[in-house]
Amino acid sequence: MIYFGLLALAVSILAFAALGCGIGQGRVAGGAVEAMARQPAMAGKIQLAMLIGLAFIESLTIYSLMISFILMSKLPLTKDVLELFKHAPKQEIISSVGEVVRPLEKN
Repeated sequence: MIYFGLLALAVSILAFAALGCGIGQGRVAGGAVEAMARQPAMAGKIQLAMLIGLAFIESLTIYSLMISFILMSKLPLTKDVLELFKHAPKQEIISSVGEVVRPLEKN
């Protein structure tokens, strides 16, 4: 059960990689435009360096998406997990979840 929890956590953490890539692309493009405004004669070289940097950032985004899909295929279906919890004894569920569910046990 811990294995599937860690897989779900890893898939959700990979969303932060996409967020970081978006922020990085914005900073690269903004910096390049600012540099081109300061040195219009170097615009061609700055643009080339910007496009190469954006390509590397975009490849990181694609790799994180690919790893996310691979990890999501390893997770069990939601209906199977719900069936497991439905047929498991109440005490076993509480002990596997830990201290988070203990306040709900009194209800």
